[in-house]
Amino acid sequence: MKNTYFDLIEQSYYFPQDGFDLSNGYLTFHGVSLKYLIEKYGTPFRLIYLPKIGDQIKKSRNLFNRAIKATGYKGKYYYCYCTKCCHFRHVVEAALKHNVQLETSSAFDIDLINQLYDDGKLDKNKIIVHNGYKTDDYLKKIIASINKGFKNSIVVLDNMQELNSLNKHSGDKKINIGLRMAIDEEPQSSYYTSRLGIRPNEILDFFEKNIKDNENVKFKMLHFFVDSGIKDSLYYWGEFKKALKIYVELKKQCPELSSINLGGGFPIRNNLGFEYDYEYMIREIVKAIKEICNNEGIEEPDIFTEFGKYTVGESGAIIFKVLDQKQQNDAELWYIVDNSLMNTIPDAWSIYEKFILLPVNKWEHEYTRVSIGGISCDHSDYYNSDDLNQQVLLPKYSDNEKEPLYLGFFHTGAYQDSISGYGGIKHCLIPSPKHVIIDRDDKGNFIDYVFRNEQTVEDMLTILGYQAGKK
Repeated sequence: MKNTYFDLIEQSYYFPQDGFDLSNGYLTFHGVSLKYLIEKYGTPFRLIYLPKIGDQIKKSRNLFNRAIKATGYKGKYYYCYCTKCCHFRHVVEAALKHNVQLETSSAFDIDLINQLYDDGKLDKNKIIVHNGYKTDDYLKKIIASINKGFKNSIVVLDNMQELNSLNKHSGDKKINIGLRMAIDEEPQSSYYTSRLGIRPNEILDFFEKNIKDNENVKFKMLHFFVDSGIKDSLYYWGEFKKALKIYVELKKQCPELSSINLGGGFPIRNNLGFEYDYEYMIREIVKAIKEICNNEGIEEPDIFTEFGKYTVGESGAIIFKVLDQKQQNDAELWYIVDNSLMNTIPDAWSIYEKFILLPVNKWEHEYTRVSIGGISCDHSDYYNSDDLNQQVLLPKYSDNEKEPLYLGFFHTGAYQDSISGYGGIKHCLIPSPKHVIIDRDDKGNFIDYVFRNEQTVEDMLTILGYQAGKK
């Protein structure tokens, strides 16, 4: 009996599944032939499949609106895209096509929004939620955008001192504000309470003394953010109920307060056995807010979510070629790929994030346990554990085979480029790979093109201050 890689996957998971299938023995991603892309562009390359972004937005919006309708909820639902998750223009524009609101986290985000406005990609009615620590430069740009006509901007105060800074820069303009509530971190965290936001036991006093009679601001939103995301756990529901209690107490004193922002996103699939009941979680969130508001005799708030990783994560992939295999001892077989894993998927190196790892070809081969190594000289440039199995199993191959083995890391669309410093200097001067965009035209046909080629020697030398060709 031959235990092939295909047998392993078929016996372990439901396969094919959303986003993954085989065509003539080669893996496809959202219906896109990876074999075609490899033959056209070579490896390594990063790809973004833009239609998946819209699919994620529609899924969340539909589920929230269905829950709102089913429960008779009186508030509205607003989907915000967090620009910090992936700032690329093609990504932000793909989200904006589905009428999302935006969330910012730094001063340069305002320049990004201004550019999109100047190019006709968004209008001044867009709701912009301004999060993050407010430096003077950040506040000045926020106020400038409000003066420009972005009337639905909401400045979420991360600490109490930011109100004074806001008053200093706002002049006679009345500014919409929110308050971010600090949460207690999960028990295994390195610290107990988040450094972000205002402590719950200080929010009411701060509101009464500094906001309630302040004619320069309009208090619109309570915001809380759970870093580990929206999960069906005692921890999440505990922080959620704490935020609802604060909202009720604030609403009774401030009729203008109309929104609650559920910071922290939905999880994305990081293994083929991933299970998460989005519909159940959304229904329970809406029911819980409605119940406490009805019990307390207050209006039900509009619900905002800030989804970054959920929006773009599952649209991304990185494709490598295996250059070599090295049997380092009886138990450790290494597959060496044609780039650095530390550079291309830094989440795996820095916070031990796991991704879906699958071969593009050779599914009919027997499988074996391997470790994946990058081509840098760093000890940490490796990947050797799956999220479910705590080991990596991939097809065997022999060195004399005509076609090399190709591997893909999938659902890598969030944060990888910003953390690794896209286009900058990389570890061991290993370049950023080619960046390929996949879209569909009006007829549903695939379109693929290169957004940016692999970094060149000249790119590197220019950044480092060298002049190529001169001594």
